[in-house]
Amino acid sequence: MTITGPDARSGAHGQAVVDAAMLVLERMGLTPADLLTAPAARPPAPTFAGYIPVVAALVSDGCRRAYGSYWNRVTDQWGSRRIDEPTPSEIRQLVQHIRANVVPRRNSRGGRSAAEHLIAALRCLYKHAEEDGLIKPSDNPARKVEKPRRLPSTRRAVAGKRLAEINHAAATTGDDPELDTLLLRLHTETACRRGGALALRPQDLDPEQCLILLREKGETVRCQPVSPTLMAALLGHARQRHAPPDGHLLRYRTGRPITSRRYDHLWDRLGRYLPWVRAQQISMHWIRHTTPDLGRAELRLRRRQSLRGPHRHRQRRGRDRDLRPRHHP
Repeated sequence: MTITGPDARSGAHGQAVVDAAMLVLERMGLTPADLLTAPAARPPAPTFAGYIPVVAALVSDGCRRAYGSYWNRVTDQWGSRRIDEPTPSEIRQLVQHIRANVVPRRNSRGGRSAAEHLIAALRCLYKHAEEDGLIKPSDNPARKVEKPRRLPSTRRAVAGKRLAEINHAAATTGDDPELDTLLLRLHTETACRRGGALALRPQDLDPEQCLILLREKGETVRCQPVSPTLMAALLGHARQRHAPPDGHLLRYRTGRPITSRRYDHLWDRLGRYLPWVRAQQISMHWIRHTTPDLGRAELRLRRRQSLRGPHRHRQRRGRDRDLRPRHHP
């Protein structure tokens, strides 16, 4: 006779449970190893209204300025939705909506730039969501939306005669010709961006070596040589308008620092006095393209003078000898 105790009965029951679980896993196409490697449950995805401020606080100031307005539009459209809800098709629809309602500007190109920046802003947002474990890389909808192809730039170097007309109009019109001509001279010599000029401080000037420290796009820092004339003008401007050593150098007569709006007003005014400026949509970016051409032209001129100067001098001496009166016996 077989004696069955409590331990034997419990062991048989446990084996039956294991066999039943293995049967269920087999029917589901899984193995016990799959259960061990299963990913942990993801936290629920936040809404756009809740997550955008988190990302905005982490990015750089330049990135926040570039993407901030587009994140605001995303919040207006999808603020209450979770970030894992929109599909690539919905993002494309939002892009078309932004392009159709973009504010027309003087250099507008059909909203292509707005579309590109919106997609870039969403990609930045979803990249942080991936790093935070809120979505999987394969579930990132912004990666599946293509940016519009950039058109070739219409900017080019401004001819010397046209550049002289721009400087003359800036010096003879407006409420602050000294400031406007200084801006043009600064960009012509250094080819700096607007952000680099606006960030310039008196303590960034090195009068002894005629160098200025420029802090520009992408946290780029460079020392740029300038002429003694421009250096003296910058020092005089800072002194007359009471710019503190660690404050903004370029200022209005009232002592208030200028902003990018000064550039907009300057080129709007120049467009009224010079119709070709408005027709070609010339801006300070064109001056940046002009600076290398001016440098190459000056280099070519000096090279020609160094190569031709001695020969012309010898030829001149030869002609002088030919013009001397000859004494015949």
